Amino acid sequence: MDTLQIIALVIIALIAGMGSVLDEGQTHRPLIACTLVGVVLGDITTGVILGGTLEMMALGWMNVGLAMAPDTAIASVIATILVITTHQGVGEGIAIAVALAAAGQVLTIFTRTITVFFIHRADKYATKGSTRGIELMHVSALILQGLRVALPTLAVVMMNVETVQAMLADIPHVVTRGLQIGGGIVVVVGYAMVINMMNVKYLMPFFFGGFLLAAFTNFNLVGFGGMGLVIALLWMQIHPKYQAKTALAATSGPANQVDDDDLDA
Repeated sequence: MDTLQIIALVIIALIAGMGSVLDEGQTHRPLIACTLVGVVLGDITTGVILGGTLEMMALGWMNVGLAMAPDTAIASVIATILVITTHQGVGEGIAIAVALAAAGQVLTIFTRTITVFFIHRADKYATKGSTRGIELMHVSALILQGLRVALPTLAVVMMNVETVQAMLADIPHVVTRGLQIGGGIVVVVGYAMVINMMNVKYLMPFFFGGFLLAAFTNFNLVGFGGMGLVIALLWMQIHPKYQAKTALAATSGPANQVDDDDLDA
C-alpha cells in the first residue's frame, strides 16, 4: 500500500466519520464507504459486494432517543481494508464488521460525550453574539467525529499485512462463525424494522411474493428490478385510487375550456 492510497483511505474515513453525524450525504453508509475503499485499493468488486451485504445488516441500525446504534462508518472502512488487503472472504468481512461496529459504538458514545464541551462553548459564544465562534465550535466537533474513524483507520493501514493476517488467524473459528450467524440475524431484524416503519398493508402481498419468486426462480437483481417496475406501472393503471385521479384530470380540462368559451361569448 503506497502513500497516496494511505492518504486517500484516511480522507475517506474522515468523510465517513463526519457523515455519520451529518446524515446529509450518507457517506457513512456501508454501500458508499466500502465502495470508495474498494476503488482506492483497486478491488471495487469486493467493495461493492461487502458494502451491499453490510447495508442489508445496517438497515435497522439507527439512533433512537438515547439508544446509540452500532457504528457503520468505522465498520465499513476498516472491514473493507482488512478484507481486501488480507484476501479474506465476505463472510470473514461480515464477522470483522460486526465486531468493529460494536467497538465503534463505544467509541461513538465517548466522542459524543466530549463534544458536550463544544456545545457549552457555543452557548457562551451565542450569548456574546459571536457567530464565528459558534461556527468554529460546530466545525471542531465535526472534525472530532471524523477523527473518530480516521485515526483507527490510519493505525490499521500502517500495520504490516502479515501482522494483520496473524491477528485474524488467531481469532477462534467459533467466534467468527458466531459473528457471521449473528450478522445474518441482524439482517432479518433490520428488514423487520423497515417493514414496521412502512406499515403499508396493501403492499405486503408484493413484498412476500418477491421473496417467493427469489426462492423458487433464478431471476437476478436486474430482472427483479424490471419486474417490480412493470408491476408498479400495472398497479397504477388498475387501482381505483389512481384511476379516479386520471378521470378527474381528464374531465376537468374540457370543462374549463367550455367555461372559458362561454365567458368569451
